[in-house]
Amino acid sequence: MEVTLNVRAAVRADCEAIGPIVDATLFPQDMLDSMMAPYFEAPECRHIWLVAESAGAVLGVTYCEPERMTDGTWNMLAIAVRPDLQAGGIGSALISELEAQLAGMGARILIAETSALPDYELTRRFYAKNGYAEEARIRDFYAAGETKVVFWKALSGRDA
Repeated sequence: MEVTLNVRAAVRADCEAIGPIVDATLFPQDMLDSMMAPYFEAPECRHIWLVAESAGAVLGVTYCEPERMTDGTWNMLAIAVRPDLQAGGIGSALISELEAQLAGMGARILIAETSALPDYELTRRFYAKNGYAEEARIRDFYAAGETKVVFWKALSGRDA
């Protein structure tokens, strides 16, 4: 059976479904309301929240915002897919739509950050598979002994 996937802008009604996804994959869901508040209450902030859904069920989410004090650089701060559906193309569909929207807005670069710990190896492979180049490592960033890995992708057709 083929699943029809739709990637669209998040709406308030999606928050109930997004909560358990981020709780299982990224951060405690009680942080979600404060993270999404600017998106719903201050559209001038230019945050982007997208969800991937099938048959009305939210399966994944991504969030990005413009990087402060830059010209056309955006930071993808979160991407999460229901754990039972990971590695099925949902994350790639979210990134593809996000990149298309950003390119349409004239954005130049999208960065994504993750940990260098072994638990995040699949995340790092995911970014590489989707055309992101490892650009930098910052030692001890998240905690002593936990390095941040920054991935980079040009949105304007420039080669990585």
